[in-house]
Amino acid sequence: MRKGYRGYQIALHWVIAGLLPIQYLTGGSIERTHHAVHMGVQPSATDVLQHLIHNYAGLVIGGLMVLRLLLRIMQPPTRATPLTRADLLATALHIAFYTAIIGQAALGFVASYLTFSVAPLHVIGSNVILMMVAIHFTAAAWHTLIKRDATIDRIILPRTDEPAT
Repeated sequence: MRKGYRGYQIALHWVIAGLLPIQYLTGGSIERTHHAVHMGVQPSATDVLQHLIHNYAGLVIGGLMVLRLLLRIMQPPTRATPLTRADLLATALHIAFYTAIIGQAALGFVASYLTFSVAPLHVIGSNVILMMVAIHFTAAAWHTLIKRDATIDRIILPRTDEPAT
């Protein structure tokens, strides 16, 4: 049996990973849109479209992340070896990802539909998530290029529950 994640957990990981850059690329449109409205001018159609993409992609990310968390709780990844300090750090980073991304989606919802006063916290959250992505990417590169272990395979190759023949 290959240890790691099931196919749907891997798919959720990569869909969310693919949507996160959209958030960073469209995030600036929100400030431009709100500034234009505050100044009494019509925001550009491109900024309005990007603002909508940012909002809806954020809702999708939040929903997918909640689903991913529920699936991880119900069917945790299997481990081939006992927990090490590095495993504990990785687990802490994953918990932080769930917390930060779900919290970020919730803050974005509140900022967009209830009160814009939480927008500064939303901006801080985006910077925290960006830092966490950099740490996550660095750890993946370290496992792949330096340690040369099969850690990266866990999030690329689906787990099989059948014994190898």
